[in-house]
Amino acid sequence: MPRDRIRPARTLRSPGALADAGLVPDDGRLPALEEVARRFAVAVTPAVAELVDPADPADPVARQFLPDPAELETRPEELADPIGDAPFSPVKGIVHRYRDRVLLKPVHTCPVYCRFCFRREMVGPGAETLDGAELDAALDYIAARPEIWEVILTGGDPLILSPRRLAEIVARLDAIPHVGIVRLHSRVPVVDPERVTAELVAALRGRRVTTWVMLHANHWKELTEEARAAIARLVDAGIPMLSQSVLLKGVNDDVETLARTFRALVAARVKPHYLHQGDLAKGTAHFRTTVAEGQALMRALRGDVSGLCQPTYVLDIPGGHGKVPLTPTHAEPDGTGGWTVTDPRGGRHPYRG
Repeated sequence: MPRDRIRPARTLRSPGALADAGLVPDDGRLPALEEVARRFAVAVTPAVAELVDPADPADPVARQFLPDPAELETRPEELADPIGDAPFSPVKGIVHRYRDRVLLKPVHTCPVYCRFCFRREMVGPGAETLDGAELDAALDYIAARPEIWEVILTGGDPLILSPRRLAEIVARLDAIPHVGIVRLHSRVPVVDPERVTAELVAALRGRRVTTWVMLHANHWKELTEEARAAIARLVDAGIPMLSQSVLLKGVNDDVETLARTFRALVAARVKPHYLHQGDLAKGTAHFRTTVAEGQALMRALRGDVSGLCQPTYVLDIPGGHGKVPLTPTHAEPDGTGGWTVTDPRGGRHPYRG
């Protein structure tokens, strides 16, 4: 952080506030940024603001969290609901796309708003949060379906809920005999690490179910000392952690950045799980790489980076058809009943089996 800047005291929620904090230049772009903010929510926590280098036009943290006029440009293929949540929502707050697991969305707000978010038209200040009766109905849906083994709390970011509310939800899921896993998807440990208190950590632990936390982090700069301490509070309490990242042009679309990011996660005791191809959310084309570029990056990672640091490169198929791996294949039939296998450095080898 530049020495002449101080950490903001509160979350910045408008382009004007970002300009006042010195995070975006007051260079005539503010009207366009205000239009972006009218369409898609803006929030930058003090922890994130401190990481932004406004002197670097390619700063990877700024690119993820600060509004950009490019968000006003939409393409015909971009969708308001790019992964198809709506057709699989039988009850408010539930998405049941896969037989053995459901999404439970108790809240639709976040501590920060990623500029590439696939739910960017569904989340933000004033977005719907489940009230008591709606939460009861969502939990009743889960309780009535014994095939549901895993419940994934998402939204929105569930870790912005109070420890009391989180403890209530976890306890009620714990009381459903066929639920074995509660997974929470969150950015909080990296964007608002002070929120990860001992009280919050205790709220996540069930007496019977196993709780996992899936951390969203895209760049090694996000893994500050404070973030690593927040992660440690969770892991030391017996809560295992995975990570998911999004492949983002201008943020992490090079081998060196991905390798450093995944190594930093593993060193913090977080196993990289998914690397997502960018979704077709409106106004996000400037972030998306091609699938071929993503596959080339995964090939390069396979050669020189520990297997502990290898996520699965995946695509959520538009329209709600599910998540599939895009990891490049290293084996192809040779036409004689055998295979030709390509090693990490491009060498090709015959294999019978």
